[in-house]
Amino acid sequence: MSFVFPQDMRGFRIHMTGVKGTGMTALAEILVSRGASVSGSDVSDVFYTDEILKQLGIAPQAFSAENITADVQCVIYSAAYSVQTHPELHRAREAGVPCLLYSEALGLFSAGTYSCGICGVHGKTTTAGLAGTAAHEMGLAAQTLAGSAIASFGGSCTLTDGHDFFIAETCEYQRHFMSFHPKKIVLTSVESDHQDYYPTYESIRDAFVEYICLLPQDGELIYCADDRGACECAQAAARLRPDIRLTQYGERAQGQYRVSFGDVKDGRQYFALERFAPFEFALRMPGRHMALNAAAAAALVCSLFEETGRQAGEAERDKLAQGLLSFSGGRRRSEIIGSCRVNGRDIVFIDDYGHHPSAIQVTLAGYKSFYPERTLIVDFMAHTYSRTEALFDRFAGCFSAADEVILHKIYASARETADGFKVSGELLAQAAAKRHPHVRYYAEVMDAYGDVRSELLTLDRDCVFVTMGAGDNWKLGRALYDSLKNNGEGDTAV
Repeated sequence: MSFVFPQDMRGFRIHMTGVKGTGMTALAEILVSRGASVSGSDVSDVFYTDEILKQLGIAPQAFSAENITADVQCVIYSAAYSVQTHPELHRAREAGVPCLLYSEALGLFSAGTYSCGICGVHGKTTTAGLAGTAAHEMGLAAQTLAGSAIASFGGSCTLTDGHDFFIAETCEYQRHFMSFHPKKIVLTSVESDHQDYYPTYESIRDAFVEYICLLPQDGELIYCADDRGACECAQAAARLRPDIRLTQYGERAQGQYRVSFGDVKDGRQYFALERFAPFEFALRMPGRHMALNAAAAAALVCSLFEETGRQAGEAERDKLAQGLLSFSGGRRRSEIIGSCRVNGRDIVFIDDYGHHPSAIQVTLAGYKSFYPERTLIVDFMAHTYSRTEALFDRFAGCFSAADEVILHKIYASARETADGFKVSGELLAQAAAKRHPHVRYYAEVMDAYGDVRSELLTLDRDCVFVTMGAGDNWKLGRALYDSLKNNGEGDTAV
């Protein structure tokens, strides 16, 4: 690619097609922070990113070729749109304006600084959020980009404390991460996913190996020793590139970032890292998988701290601990919508983006460990026919930690239709009912509203109600919370 961003971006005019997407909004934050003049366009639907864009001074317009004005010097577009068919991109190409896919633009930024890519089938957004929060506490001059709005980033997708380091979530879908220029990589997990693009486990594994091999001479791979796929990728990359430095984290890890799990008490998960033992860190986020993500973030941030020529001692350990403890999640990542008290019972409403059976299983187990005395109800909506069909049996059996399960029709992705697939939400519900004693099915999300609301009003113990998935069933949890907080005994502390 011959195009490069100018070193001084003040006044550089960029238009972003599909600006409301989380990654696109995060990139807009970075562009604006570096002085660029940014406009954007998207659909009229309201997303949580609208508020972030408003704060940036970007008012998304409807898609139109007229948005590509004579002063536009570059167009960045979401992967949801095609340069062959979208009117804005067609106009830009006719006018000779460079058009960059989001991942290409992110890659150009990464080439100009000391960049660290956080990747994996699960956990990359949370790990990026934890790393950025910890880097901030430890005083690193870093800019972090996560794939969701992060509470400890002030509700934004990015956190900027300087430009010595760039920490970014990088995505495996359609090999988008191959545009990135990493000097360090964090690898959380590898298993079969995105079956519409990676039909086999081997195909997605090989993509991760190729990404790892983008590391420069003596670059560092930080990987989870508890994840079979991550270990397999690390071993394969080491055979191809023996110069790459390998750093393990996890319960099975060798070295400084071996995790020892402590108690779950007072709403906190305690754990220790070999490097700082017997000191214990704590998280306010439920689940052992969260402790593993925190260990990955700790390994990366400590490694970056040492790149500045310093060693992380007790003072830095305490700052790291404060950063991890202050992390309270991201939008749709174990996001606590709120809690209310109804008829003497506390109900906590949580929304989570988990849409792979492995993520669902560990996340629900984490909620059960945090709230052992509460009824755990999960409302799940499967995302994409290809994923549901490929992992059908695993989906049917991944809800064991929940007391009750509610399922819906499959949320169809824009990248595929139901044609040619033999699965449905109803078939998944039937299969899940053979594994779980309490499964209900409502094709449309809001069809469940009346029954669930009546149940929540008559529960005999406290409850956690969780909406999970990459579809739009989050609307059910928010509607129930809004109704019950206004008609119950008011909000309560979580």
